[in-house]
Amino acid sequence: MNVKNNKFALLLAASAVSLALTGCGGDDGTDGNSGNPGGSAANVVNVLNLDVTKVSYQDGMSTIEVFATNEEDLPVVGLKDLEVKAVAQLTPQGATGAGNSAQWQATYSSPRSYSDKLKPVDLKNGNYSFTIPIEDYNSDLTQRYNIIASASTLQDGVTSVPRTELSEDFSGDGYQALYTKDIVSTETCASCHATGEAIYHSYTSAETCASCHTQEWAEDRDKPELAFTHLVHNVHNSAKGYKADRDTGELTKDAVKAHALLQDNCQTCHIAPEDGSGELTEWGNWTRVPTMETCTSCHVDIDFKAGKGHSQQNDNSNCIACHNASWTEELHMSGFVEKKALIDQYAMEATLTAVATDAGSDTTLSITITGADGAAIDAATLLTSIEQLESITNVGPNFPVMGYKDNPETGEHKVLINLVKNGTLDEDASIVDGKFVTTITNLPYGEVGADTDTAFSFIGLTLCNDGTALVACGEGVDSTSMKAELAHGTLSGEAPSVRHTDSVNFGACESCHGTEWELHEKYHAGFVMTEQLGRVNEAGEMIVGIDGCTSCHTPDGIGYSGQGLAIEMKLHKTHSQGDYAAIKGMNCSQCHNDFNFDAFKVKGALATSSGKYSTPIAATCGSCHSYSDSFKPHAEGQGAIIDGSYAAANDAVQLETCFLCHNPSINNHTAVKM
Repeated sequence: MNVKNNKFALLLAASAVSLALTGCGGDDGTDGNSGNPGGSAANVVNVLNLDVTKVSYQDGMSTIEVFATNEEDLPVVGLKDLEVKAVAQLTPQGATGAGNSAQWQATYSSPRSYSDKLKPVDLKNGNYSFTIPIEDYNSDLTQRYNIIASASTLQDGVTSVPRTELSEDFSGDGYQALYTKDIVSTETCASCHATGEAIYHSYTSAETCASCHTQEWAEDRDKPELAFTHLVHNVHNSAKGYKADRDTGELTKDAVKAHALLQDNCQTCHIAPEDGSGELTEWGNWTRVPTMETCTSCHVDIDFKAGKGHSQQNDNSNCIACHNASWTEELHMSGFVEKKALIDQYAMEATLTAVATDAGSDTTLSITITGADGAAIDAATLLTSIEQLESITNVGPNFPVMGYKDNPETGEHKVLINLVKNGTLDEDASIVDGKFVTTITNLPYGEVGADTDTAFSFIGLTLCNDGTALVACGEGVDSTSMKAELAHGTLSGEAPSVRHTDSVNFGACESCHGTEWELHEKYHAGFVMTEQLGRVNEAGEMIVGIDGCTSCHTPDGIGYSGQGLAIEMKLHKTHSQGDYAAIKGMNCSQCHNDFNFDAFKVKGALATSSGKYSTPIAATCGSCHSYSDSFKPHAEGQGAIIDGSYAAANDAVQLETCFLCHNPSINNHTAVKM
């Protein structure tokens, strides 16, 4: 037998522990059982770490050892649902045909039936041994072992074990792999799909998906669309459906939601690793090795073999003759690169200045458009290229008192002004000293020092362009939303109140939606949320919040029969959590960097249905939990009002006692105080 070890340090450390503990039994000093070292095994497993530490081959069989530890690096003994899901070897680029990409080839697949699955030998020291029958093993090729521990318990039936997946690559004789094919990291997938949560079926990692969805496996089933390189693109763009009905062949699912997020931006997923990290060495494969199998997942109007939509070809041997790496990248990415460059060319600076008048107040909003160098640009020179310059003004950043429509108590609603629309200056706006200026009369300011002493304006800008430079707006002319701006001002002249931004950092939104996401571009000028909106926190970090959104997403909702909810509820309702989430498996920590419970101290009633209001904690929690029949009586039992009158809900705001028992965190929002 030829035994190879890939991680000597780990094995030496494990051996040293074993030797030190061998012969030790309990406190009586008697010898331990021969061959069964003593010592402490993990009795809690919040995190399960797996590592393949030995690989050997003999007579068509592979023997491996898997070492299991918990979050404290203690060995985990007694795993009962540990399996080798797949073993695959990697045929190099071009090996299966000129122009073909490197392809995983399965040499072992775990049976579906639990009774037929390989059972490991538990060596009682954290190591588990598997002997695996493998087919067509080629020692010249990289070998991948895909190991899965299902969410379960230890053999005691009590100690819970989280699901863990491991894919580890080796050379054909058990040493470090000389080459591999990891193009997109599972960490990148986790920017939208929650870490450790099932992406599809029950699996959580891209490596697991690639190990099973091989080209050979798909073609053997006459379903080439199931090969990973095709499938993974297919399920992230809506050019065609996927998942065919077994009886009719009709495609039953679409990727409209995923397509809306990714917007065909290849580099949302294909992200270069950090220099010197040694990771994702094949990340640039997507531009270097174009193939028919991959391209047809998005370009559905092409039939290569029939010569439809592309010159006729039967294989991939000639692709690279035209589609070299730089041109392939340019074709797919030039629009995104140009868009980012255009957005970065311009910025806005705005001020909000209020003065008292006999009738009430005048609040002047002044907007300066600047270049990338920060120098002001004369507004008159840009006027014809502005499709829309929009401001939305409200009062009270932490709890706006002006509704989207009339607030039930004050009768006030937010002030929306299109200072410019389709190259034309609004009659309520003017250009003064090269700046766009408008004045808002009689905002409902409150007392000095109160939240309502502060007004705030959220500003969006859309510029007409040809992709790289500004042009005059007109029919058929493209436009792009630019960096949004947020201005605060007080009637008293004191420092303004600002809404907290320590709960949601817009960077979390960008991880899924992208950095040039034009928020609400269909209904507004569109807001590209950047550092222009940011504030530096106590730790010296620039935080871009979602505080500007409350100018419209007010406590009174946004007027759609109770469905257009306050920002506290709207985002939860849209994204949700777990099985009900926009992307299945999402959790609080993907959007929240913290929970700010003190924010509820300055909030009042929130509209939860048409004409009805709820106390703020119950309204926020109910945006996800209202489907539960027990939620309403439970919350009302703790002082909350749900779907009551505006007055009743506001009167009960300080009576909610939810946090006397509940102690939610972003990683466990169900936690209670014991």
